[in-house]
Amino acid sequence: MPTCLITGASRGIGLEFAKQYAADGWSVGATCRRPGEATALTALEGDVRVEALDVTDFARIEALGRRLASVPVDLLINNAGIFGPRVTRYDSVDYAAWPEVVRVNIMAPLKVSAVFVPNVARSSLRTIVGISSLMGSIGDNTSGGSYIYRSSKAGLHAVMRSLALDLRKKQIVVCLLNPGWVRTDMGGSAAMLDSFESVAGLRDVIGRLTLRESGRFFNYDGGELPW
Repeated sequence: MPTCLITGASRGIGLEFAKQYAADGWSVGATCRRPGEATALTALEGDVRVEALDVTDFARIEALGRRLASVPVDLLINNAGIFGPRVTRYDSVDYAAWPEVVRVNIMAPLKVSAVFVPNVARSSLRTIVGISSLMGSIGDNTSGGSYIYRSSKAGLHAVMRSLALDLRKKQIVVCLLNPGWVRTDMGGSAAMLDSFESVAGLRDVIGRLTLRESGRFFNYDGGELPW
């Protein structure tokens, strides 16, 4: 039975990942900050273990790693993320809010990945993915703005690309994935995709990843995206 570990699994894309992988017979480790409030997650059928985790608390990440030290992780999904302030004109950026977004969107995925590299290395699939956004693509930026969120996702790209290079010798695949514009709390009601369609596409992409794709950025429909 393959095993996945998902951060930020209480709602949206993370919840849909947990639901779909559990339905396909995977053993799912699903983390969220407040399991007692994650009613949709705790109600999922299948082999789903809900773990309390705030990804900004690095000591808690390390503690979870020690507790799960004997568990192989075929697929690690760094999904937890935040947008930060919505209005970020160049002359009114909330600089006080920027460090939190950086900690959640850049630092935490690297910390989670580093702690669970031994688990991934002992698995069969040996895959780590980060859920990013097209807004993190410098090459695709034609509209400006969103300084905090854009920079955090571009930073995620940088650290995960380096991680892909560093883990190649361990035969671990590391990729960035764009879920598209999805109707979630972050994406809003006007978004083009529902979470089922997005995650189904992302799972197809994940299922085809090999070391040849490691360090690259893919859309939910399988197309490669510019950095």
